[in-house]
Amino acid sequence: MYFSKLFGKTLKEIPTEADSISHQLLVRAGMIQQVAAGVYAYMPLGWRTLRKIEQIIREEMDAAGGQELMMPSLQPLEIWEQSGRLSSFGKTMFTITDRKDHKLVLGPTHEEIITDLVRRYVQSYRDLPLLPYQMQNKFRDEPRPRGGLLRVREFIMKDLYSFDVDEKGLEMNYQRTVQAYKNIYSRCGLPAVMVEADSGAIGGKASHEFMLVTESGEDMIILCPKCGYAANTEKARSIKKKPASTKPLPLEEIATPGIKTIEEVARFVGIDKNNTLKAVFYVADGDIIFVTIRGDIEVNETKLKNILKCTDLHLAADAEVKAAGLVAGSASPIGLKNIKIIADESITTGGNFVAGANKPDTHLKNVNYPRDFTATIVADIATASAGDQCPGCDGILQSQNGIEVGHVFKLGTFLSERLGAYFLDSNGVSQPIIMGCYGIGVGRLLAAAVEQNHDEKGIIWPLPIAPYQVYLCGLRLEDATVSQTAETVYKGLIAKGIDVLFDDRIESPGIKFNDADLLGIPLRLTISPRALQNKSVEAKWRQEKQAQMLPLDGIIDAVEKMLTDKSKR
Repeated sequence: MYFSKLFGKTLKEIPTEADSISHQLLVRAGMIQQVAAGVYAYMPLGWRTLRKIEQIIREEMDAAGGQELMMPSLQPLEIWEQSGRLSSFGKTMFTITDRKDHKLVLGPTHEEIITDLVRRYVQSYRDLPLLPYQMQNKFRDEPRPRGGLLRVREFIMKDLYSFDVDEKGLEMNYQRTVQAYKNIYSRCGLPAVMVEADSGAIGGKASHEFMLVTESGEDMIILCPKCGYAANTEKARSIKKKPASTKPLPLEEIATPGIKTIEEVARFVGIDKNNTLKAVFYVADGDIIFVTIRGDIEVNETKLKNILKCTDLHLAADAEVKAAGLVAGSASPIGLKNIKIIADESITTGGNFVAGANKPDTHLKNVNYPRDFTATIVADIATASAGDQCPGCDGILQSQNGIEVGHVFKLGTFLSERLGAYFLDSNGVSQPIIMGCYGIGVGRLLAAAVEQNHDEKGIIWPLPIAPYQVYLCGLRLEDATVSQTAETVYKGLIAKGIDVLFDDRIESPGIKFNDADLLGIPLRLTISPRALQNKSVEAKWRQEKQAQMLPLDGIIDAVEKMLTDKSKR
């Protein structure tokens, strides 16, 4: 491709609306262009990289037994009502009404449609297992699209679905797909960490995410360097440091004028925060919920929402707290009636806590569970943090930032039962098909690659997914010898099947080198009058500081060998 013919322009300045590194660099490199909030066009350079990622994904899905198909973006609203997941997606669902007043949705995912298709074709256990997949646009009305391709309203996803006769088959396909995902990230040159995850609106009984570790990631990963345990913060478990155990003492009321926060209470009484009980008020599907947890631990709202099995969960407003008769800053579960109390397991570690007395400016000392109060549910609703003990060994947990680039789910049978996807087993008995689903956001993976691979000059593409392998830079192209040599090298590389972007513009060396660094193409070849005097071509890898001189004679074979060796590494 000749640079002078390329559709798209590079930019020197950082776009004012760009709020992530990948957003800034992909726009500056002319690879994407925003057309509406959270909606992007892929320009030719960006589309080339996307197609390379897609091809790697396609090859690994096919090798794992997948069958590619294409499902519609438009889906009938009724099927979402039937599955019971309409409320789970809520306002993120794009809905439209056709000319006959029939309601449709723009598919945020395709579990419902693929289950309906399988229902129509599968009758017997002999028709299973199945692994259909597609690469197709999805639509979700994100309330705050941000980060360029990291959080958008229209995106390309690879979604694969497994259909099996039993749990053994599901586990086999789950592990097979997990290995395919590992192969994909490895082939893309993008090391990813597999972590335990919450299933969220997709549902199901188990799931894992694949994370690219990068400082700019919006997700937090909790890791154990000793045993390899890994989970995102929504799912992570840990063993909290236990306060010193003492014999339960009698309740004692103390005055705490103007003291409300856990920090203030601990300082006023002269104790550690882990010797206090915190009260947090939520509203779950319209009902006020009282949550109590040890003072040194934060509530994990995802875990809480899953425990409550609610659709909507939010912190209670002051008016809602007051209407429930709760005293903010001095509340505790002691003596409360007609209100659901959810307690974290941490209340069972330690004793003689300090907690609110349910009246202003007053607290209680020596609060013990279950002597002084009970809870509707006691469960793990705590946020695991770096410094906690690993739940699987005696290692100490660490935290890292990451970007989710894949998610796999064991769905089980809840969708097949609701949508009528059954099969006859070997005994002629009707059974629900056991399902799994497996997604990769292709555009997000592209953006995450930039977040993980860049410097102050621009993008550093991993070789397998770079839009072009070679950036051929001709300097002083008005010199006939330079232009003729560059054209010969260009055609020779193409004849070898090497992807080349030939910068044939009449521009200064500074502009060309800056654009080469910004675009991040792995290998830059520079043909200049000075190099040709020595019958040489300058070769420089994007991520390396030093260039090397290669003989002009045999340059095509030399470049091919450099790229092959790089691919093997």
